[in-house]
Amino acid sequence: MPPLEAWEKVLVSSDFLNTTHGKLSCTTCHGGVASATEKDAAHQGIVKDPNAGTACTACHADIVKTSADSMHNNLTGFKTVLSQRGGDFSNPVLVKAFNMSCNGCHASCGQCHVSRPSYAGGGLLSGHTFKKQASQNDTCTACHGARVGADYYGEIAGASGDVHYMKGGMPCVKCHTDAEFHGAVQPGATRYTTATGPTCSSCHPEVLAGTSGITQHAIHGNKLDCQVCHSSGNYKGCANCHAGVDDKGLYYRTTDPTLFTFKIGLNPSKSTEHPADYVLLRKIPTTETMLDSFGTNLLPNFDAVSTWKYTTPHNIQRITPQNQSCNSCHGHPELFLSTGDLGTTASEADQKLIVPNPPGKQ
Repeated sequence: MPPLEAWEKVLVSSDFLNTTHGKLSCTTCHGGVASATEKDAAHQGIVKDPNAGTACTACHADIVKTSADSMHNNLTGFKTVLSQRGGDFSNPVLVKAFNMSCNGCHASCGQCHVSRPSYAGGGLLSGHTFKKQASQNDTCTACHGARVGADYYGEIAGASGDVHYMKGGMPCVKCHTDAEFHGAVQPGATRYTTATGPTCSSCHPEVLAGTSGITQHAIHGNKLDCQVCHSSGNYKGCANCHAGVDDKGLYYRTTDPTLFTFKIGLNPSKSTEHPADYVLLRKIPTTETMLDSFGTNLLPNFDAVSTWKYTTPHNIQRITPQNQSCNSCHGHPELFLSTGDLGTTASEADQKLIVPNPPGKQ
């Protein structure tokens, strides 16, 4: 085979060749024809991004078995909510809309452990070297950067970064463990109804046990989600995941940079792991007609699900504007979800989240 130009070569470092994965043949993971002597022939049947079923099973069978039904792999949460809104996944039109608008968030094994996710532009992380722990910057916040990462790193005006990061640089995987990433979830699940997701009480059990020694914890108990009092300020909501087609028929994703707030409201997603009556809610830009560029009436039961969603901001601080005193929260009805907050794209289900009698001054 003649020498290849630099731009024709795959970026494989010498360090990689000394690792366990580097000692495997290229065709073990990527297919192709090992005996071929010409580039085009060698690349017949090549798999650019091997998936778990073809490349990882031989050595990681247990993980592959469960991760095949994990949130990151099959986007169960997205499908759950669309189905609750009446979306019919036997309808090929909805499937097309899902694949174009939602499926870009799918992540394979390699997109966490070898390369940047496709959603974030792809590209090898370190000369093909496999990372046992995914890179926080190049993997986690490459996908979850606009909202979660910006909160966590303190990049939102009017809010502090998360104390867990600002004080000690705590990585995402300290709370979001392998059990969550690789764990199988049942159809109909969301990330707030799985037992493998993180909760504050996992590290701070004294709060729910009533032994923290803090009066407010004793008063509120588990009626309030922790973030209601400990989210440090302005919060960036969802943007640029909702679809449209322009006047030339070109597909695009809409953006809305104005969604930078949260409200205290009634819990729309109560579960064993998240039992609080009052939680923080964020507005999502979901509308009844958001998929109309693909087909009509794809969400016939739109009003079954709220457009103000349970949220757990990553901008936690011990002292925040709303917990400096009782009256920092009590007596400020503007902090609580009201009819005036719903807007013109609201779902009927949003009405159930309004706090009817916000607490008055103490």
